[in-house]
Amino acid sequence: MPTSAVPVSQSERAALADLLEQLGPDQPTCCEGWATQDMAAHLVVRDRRPDAMPGFVLGGPFARWTDKVHGRARDHQDFARLVAEVRSGPPAWVPTAWPVLDRLVNTAEMVIHHEDVRRAQPGWAPRELPRQVQDQLWKSVPLLARGGAAPRPTAGLLVQRSDVPDGSAGSERRLHDGEPTTTVTGAPLEVLLWVSGRREVACVDLTVD
Repeated sequence: MPTSAVPVSQSERAALADLLEQLGPDQPTCCEGWATQDMAAHLVVRDRRPDAMPGFVLGGPFARWTDKVHGRARDHQDFARLVAEVRSGPPAWVPTAWPVLDRLVNTAEMVIHHEDVRRAQPGWAPRELPRQVQDQLWKSVPLLARGGAAPRPTAGLLVQRSDVPDGSAGSERRLHDGEPTTTVTGAPLEVLLWVSGRREVACVDLTVD
């Protein structure tokens, strides 16, 4: 469970590494076509291969190189080594190892991929995260909604927090204009999962007006 003493990016990284180690390389995830080996390789490439980053961000022709690097890491590295590298994070020379960038870039990434693994296993249940963690995730919702992996809205999209009183400052955000408007209501973690494309496992309420 994240605490105020440890950045969310680091506590979620540790929890994800623990879960990967527990499950082994062949268990499902919520990322279509990916087993836990693929997930571990993805995180290692993201942490340690800056040359692969354009494919994550821009897609298109850059994605072919990223996919090639990912495939090599998946197929040629031992799972235990991959998990150890996930746990240790990026080396010091990579900018995302710097504390400010780590919190900015890795908080939502680690939380989402932790849930990708958790929610693909039998008997999972939503986590109740501390309010300060939910506040951080709420800030990430607009960024994830605009990301390349998010489904493109074709009409209006409004998101609302369910873990604060109605009408609280910042408790709702309009992410896209248009009619009709879909309103997505849930805890920030659940809304974050929904806008990032994990719609089958996100525990949210939907209304269309």
